[in-house]
Formats: sequence, structure tokens, C-alpha cells
Amino acid sequence: MEKLVACVQKKPNALCRLICFPWAGGGTSQLAQWGRLFNDTVEVFCIRLPGRETRLGEPFPKDMTSLVNEITSVLLKELKEKPFAFFGHSLGMYTSFAVALHLKQKYGLEPVHLFISAAHAPNSAAHLALKSTPMPDRNSDLVACVEMLGGNFELPSNEDFRRNMALAFREDAKVFKTFSFEKADMNTPFSCDVTCFRGSDDKIYDVQGWQELTNGDVSFYDLPGDHFYLLKPSNESFLIKHITTCIENASL
Repeated sequence: MEKLVACVQKKPNALCRLICFPWAGGGTSQLAQWGRLFNDTVEVFCIRLPGRETRLGEPFPKDMTSLVNEITSVLLKELKEKPFAFFGHSLGMYTSFAVALHLKQKYGLEPVHLFISAAHAPNSAAHLALKSTPMPDRNSDLVACVEMLGGNFELPSNEDFRRNMALAFREDAKVFKTFSFEKADMNTPFSCDVTCFRGSDDKIYDVQGWQELTNGDVSFYDLPGDHFYLLKPSNESFLIKHITTCIENASL
């Protein structure tokens, strides 16, 4: 549990857990800190993928199926224990979606809310186009990696940090390319509400497809900033307040 999940503030009496899935190449340092910002009704778990932080010596995930199986097996007890919601940013959104889909199909478990950040709906043409985009030739080319994702943000100046981030990004992008979803093969998979966020200076994401993936309400918010708009304190405050309201209004 401690290997996979970063939880900086345990809240045993919380009504709901928010499971956060970081962006490609990312770790838990930013989203895990949300645990200190939410009130006592929400406990935050942030997923730590192999190949980074305390799991630096482990090989990167080989595909989405193995990653989903690890996350599900480790968290299943906690997810059965009390209501949960998912927040996924960028390529991390597809991991959160794959986990949610697996939980619903195999265990009948469903998030009370899906929070989508800076990503295309998984049943959209834009998602398929992103999957078919060639990987950059060089492991160290973070700029090319960012262009593949389509996001706009300021790159770190430290060369070693850039190189390590590019390697993790590249490996995470490989996992993303193994994720497949065919809406035609199933009924509407979810009944929960979905909220989609993006930075106003980032690319336009095709999120309308979410209306075909849930019987719940779907809402959309543009916040000022680039691909990492959520790191701005003002936007972070908005997200914390909005997510709290959504969770508290859900039928827990």
C-alpha cells in the first residue's frame, strides 16, 4: 500500500477518498499535498507508479493492463470500504479511466465522481490520433515529448531533471499507447457525474465524448493557465473547493 500510494494526511473518518493519478512522467509530490488542503470529509491518495520516487529501482510498467491490475489489487479493500472519486490529469486520466472501467466491470464498483483534467475523452477521434502519434526518437528530448502530448508549459531548466522526466514521460506514454477502449462493445459504462477541467492557454481537448460514457451530468471548466494550470495556487484553490462540493453533493 505505502509503495503504490502517497497519503500525506490520513483521515480515517473521511466520508470519501479522492484517488489522484498524476500526469505522464510525474510523481506524487504535487497532488499528494492536496491531502492537507481538503477538509476532513476527503482523504487523498496519490498513485505512485514504478520507476520514480521511492520506486525508482523498479522497472517501469510494461502496459496498461498490468498497471491497472496492480492498482486494483492493492486498493480493492479500501475502495470497497468507503465511497471514492478519481482525479486524473493528462495521460494520468487514461489510467484513472482504465482502473474505473475495470472496477465497474469486474467488481461492480464505481467512483462517485470522475474528475478529468487536460485530456481527451477516451472514445474520441482525438484520443485515437494521440495514440498514433510517433514517439520522439531520443529519450532525452523532453520538448518532443511535450509536443507529442500537445500540452504547453514551462520546461524545467535543470538538465538532469529534464532528462529523467523525459525518460519517465516516454515510458508512461508507451503504457498509454497500450490502452484501448471501444465504446461500441458495451452499454454506457458509468452512472456517476463527470467534471472536465483544462487550462485556457492549453490545447483544446475533445471532451464531449464523456456524455456518451455516463448517465450522470457532465460539466466543463476552463481555468487560466497552460497544461499545468492546476499548479497555480488560485486554480488549486478552485479545484479543491469545487471537488469538495461535488463529493459532498454526491449520494455517499
